[in-house]
This record gives sequence, structure tokens and C-alpha cells, in this order.
Amino acid sequence: MAFNITLKTSEKIELVSNLATMLTAGIPILDAVNSILEDTKGSQRKILETLKADLIQGKQIYTSFAKFPRCFDKVTVNLIRAAEEAGNLEVTLKDLRDHIQADAEFTDKIRFALIYPGLIVCLFFGLLLVMLIYVIPRLTEVFVRLKVPLPLPTKILMYMSDILLKHTFYLIAGLAIFGFLFYLLFKSQKRLVMEFVYRLPVVSTLIRQIDLARFSRSLYLLLSSGLPITTALELSQDVVLRAQTSNIIKKSREMIMAGKKFSDGLRAGKKVIPSLMIKLIEAGEKSGQLEQSMHDISNTLDYQVSNTLKAFTALMEPVMLIIVSLSVGGMMISIIAPIYSIISQVGGR
Repeated sequence: MAFNITLKTSEKIELVSNLATMLTAGIPILDAVNSILEDTKGSQRKILETLKADLIQGKQIYTSFAKFPRCFDKVTVNLIRAAEEAGNLEVTLKDLRDHIQADAEFTDKIRFALIYPGLIVCLFFGLLLVMLIYVIPRLTEVFVRLKVPLPLPTKILMYMSDILLKHTFYLIAGLAIFGFLFYLLFKSQKRLVMEFVYRLPVVSTLIRQIDLARFSRSLYLLLSSGLPITTALELSQDVVLRAQTSNIIKKSREMIMAGKKFSDGLRAGKKVIPSLMIKLIEAGEKSGQLEQSMHDISNTLDYQVSNTLKAFTALMEPVMLIIVSLSVGGMMISIIAPIYSIISQVGGR
């Protein structure tokens, strides 16, 4: 089924880049597809075979790409459609390749920023499991035999160890049920769940900048391909993460259709849209260079996101170390305190 076919970002870049290079060299599209087909396999091959069959039937490229919604979003399909109608497909494909690369770099920056906190969390839980499985059970036997009075943190660790070792099946079953229910909730209410995550203190600022950067980059690409601004805004609604940003874009489109300017629509969401961005868009509207303004805005926002990610990473490292250090220290004290009590009793005798 074409609907289920997916492409890695690198494969998508390779496919678009190869088509752009061959079309720029003056090779007819059907010959270009045949040439690329010789060295491809997997999902790329299935897409190219579908494209070849459609081209032989006289169909346009965008109709073939529209059959693979998990590979090519609405922005990509409409860009190719506009390019085919305007006769500048090779130029649009190059722009699309750059757009996909920029978006991939964007995603990589976020992923790399989360690697360190994720590693620290995994190490902490690994250490906790070792303590609960190997250390605590042995100490529990000693504490019970000697009837040592135990502080609350030690009792909590012993209780956790007891559940993990003696009720393993129920624990795994409970976690599996919880995971399944969360999956169902996420699948049915993905926007609502992610909206909660996007509202977290530090994350909210970063997500807002990411949304605006993706929106401005997509709008620049759509406008430069010749699409009307109302169509470009309708398509750009799907590239942002937060519902709040999407609603602002939607209202701006409605205001443009009512005869007002794009910048007027964005002013209604000035709590989300920076005033500098609104002024640059207003200047672009007056000069007739709105797409260039969006290009400049996307570059500026890319720089801001990079700085925010650096600050986020720099902040997360010491915070995570402090949290993990306090947690490990608390566990150590919970173990050492009863041992110290035993030593004191022995010493008193």
C-alpha cells in the first residue's frame, strides 16, 4: 500500500536532489526516473516505479507524490504542482532539497540537545535497578534479622525492591497496561498531549521559536513558487506544532480573504508573534518582497533557535547532575543510616 510507505530524510533528500540534478542537465523526466531506478531499492524504488507508470500515462509528478502522504506532505505536493504549472520544476526541486535539509538539521539540533539529559536519566534508572535488585535485598535480610529501626526512605526502597522482585509479573503487566493506555490516549489525543508538553516553562519558548522558523521557511518556499498567499497560509498551518500558532495563521488567512493585510492578521497574535517579525512582514508587503522578508525571518529565527538550544543544553547539564546527585546521595544515606545504627549498637555493647 502506497499509503504506508515511508522514506528516511536522507532518502528523500537523495531522491529530490537526483531529480533536480538530472532535470537541470536537460534530461527528460522519464529518462531521469529510469536512470535513478537502476541504482535504487526499497521504498525509493516503489515510489519511482509508481512515478514512472504515471508519467507513461501522461500524469503529472505531483499526482504520483500525492499517493505517498507519509513521504511527501501537502507543502511538498503543492510546491511541485505549482512548479510544474510554472515550468520551473528543477528550480523548485533544488529549493525543496534545501528546505528538507534545513528541516532535518533543525530536528538534529533538537535531538542532539536531548541526548545528554536522556543519557543521564538512563544511567540513573540503571543504577536504581542495580540497587533494588542486588543491594537492597541483602541489606533487608540483615536489617530484619537485627530488628534495626528504619527511616522512611529506607522503608520505601525496601518496599520498591520487594515489589520488583516478588511481584515482577504484576509490575510488568501494570506497566504494559499503562503504556498501552497512554499509547491509545496519545494516538487519539496527540495534539492535546503534545500541547501539554509544549507548555512546559523552558520548552514553550523553544517550541514557539521552532514553530515560527518552520512557518516562515515554508511560507517563503510556497510564495516563491508562485502560490497565492491564502493557499500558502493554508498549507503552512500544518507545519507548526502548537495549536495556538496554527490558529493565528488561520485567522491571518481569514483576514486576508476579508481584504486586510497579512501583518494585520499577525498583530492579533502579538503575544506569540514577535513585533520584529510583524514589522519585517509589513515592510515586505509594502515593497512587494514578502517572500524575501520571510526568507530573512527564517534565517534570523534559525539563529535564535540555535542559541536557545545551546542555552537549554548548558542549563540542563548542571540541573540534571544536581538532581541525579541528590537522588543517589539520598539512596546512599537511606542505606548508610541503618548500617550506622547497627554499628552504634555494637559499639555501645
